[in-house]
Amino acid sequence: MTTRVILLRHGQSSFNKERRIQGRLDKSILTEQGRATARQVGEALSGLTFDAIYSSPLQRAKETATVLLSVLETEANHPSLQVSQNLMEIDLPAWEGMLRQEAIEKFPQDYDCWQTRPDTLRMVVSDAAGEREHFPVLAIYEQARQFWQELLSNHANGTVLVVGHNGINRALISTALGIPPSSYHSVQQSNCGISVLNFGTIVGPATELQSVQMESMNLTSHVGEIFPKPREGHQGCRLLLVRHGETEWNRQSRFQGQIDVPLNDNGRVQAQKASEFLKDVPIDFAVTSPMLRPKETAEIILKAHPDVKLQLHDGMKEISHGLWEGKFESEIEGEFPGLLQQWKDTPEIVQMPEGENLQQVWDRAIDAWDSIVKSAPAGTTGLVVGHDAINKAILCHLFNLGPEHFWNFKQGNGAVTVIDYPKGADGPPVLQAMNITTHLSGGVLDKTAAGAL
Repeated sequence: MTTRVILLRHGQSSFNKERRIQGRLDKSILTEQGRATARQVGEALSGLTFDAIYSSPLQRAKETATVLLSVLETEANHPSLQVSQNLMEIDLPAWEGMLRQEAIEKFPQDYDCWQTRPDTLRMVVSDAAGEREHFPVLAIYEQARQFWQELLSNHANGTVLVVGHNGINRALISTALGIPPSSYHSVQQSNCGISVLNFGTIVGPATELQSVQMESMNLTSHVGEIFPKPREGHQGCRLLLVRHGETEWNRQSRFQGQIDVPLNDNGRVQAQKASEFLKDVPIDFAVTSPMLRPKETAEIILKAHPDVKLQLHDGMKEISHGLWEGKFESEIEGEFPGLLQQWKDTPEIVQMPEGENLQQVWDRAIDAWDSIVKSAPAGTTGLVVGHDAINKAILCHLFNLGPEHFWNFKQGNGAVTVIDYPKGADGPPVLQAMNITTHLSGGVLDKTAAGAL
């Protein structure tokens, strides 16, 4: 049983435009641009059928949902909109309604805490019961957990659309994937950005989040931006992490690992589409695994950037599957009974016969990534082309997640992921967008080959 959740942030609001802090203050309404992008979202989702549609009760989210529903309903019948209090935006009572700059000037220490240690930010709230401490980020995380329990207990299968806000959407993604509250600002959510999460088997009345995968995050090409712009004050590098195009062994679901399989014709088409997608993006440097499939992918992409020299990095090589390499799943099961299922359920404990384990992959992938980040000049954009396992290790590293989270992030053939270091190499990273495949399929869902590694 699988539940797919299409998660959407509301369109641009009047407070967004004015750079005011909104929180739960319900005075902000959609701008004309916000309504226009809500219609564009409706068009982007028009090929999907939803089993349920949820929205925050705040008017900027409800109006976004209503506008996009008016587009969807011209295509097919969809369920009526349900409002959930657990989709309310993060509660920032001391700052709501203020201009961002005003909050910075009036509460410099608290605002610095919000930026650097968001999980420790404390506000004092006064109500009829007296004064109490309020930790906004910890509270929104708990609210997100309650929403997942509400949704997944009612929808064990099907596709659900959820329209929320920047803060609650970050918390929903983070609680689903195990990202800690300290990394709250490392997940970007743009106005009308689309994220896709897939939930596997749900266990027990407490709704354990088993087998959760983020298929994509913060897609924005449907609103005219191939991916989000860097945050204001961006000082570091931007890295475009790409998985190589399809190989014939991907198509056949044959494990390739470090066997040097080249791209197939479809893989070269995917690389060419990635090149067209990125042709207007300034690229200052490029690094790839030395293996044939990522190297050829990078070379095709760089045809639109002929002045960029391609660098090879051995640490970016794919995982060594050892004796699994060249084999189909049925062959692996016959030779190593039960090990393949263990790889699917608990990959962090599997030692590939005469190959690597995930901790070894983590160590060298993270070393390679950190060296790329540290050598990138400030203000530059780099192309990094890798493999499925390597890219997943890098994505987990952004949030200090270990190999047990290996399956939480999807990497499609030819997909593009955008990672910023706004404070420089020593500052926290920001995942701006992940697993963009809209240039390959034209839709919001990843339709690339599932394939083995």
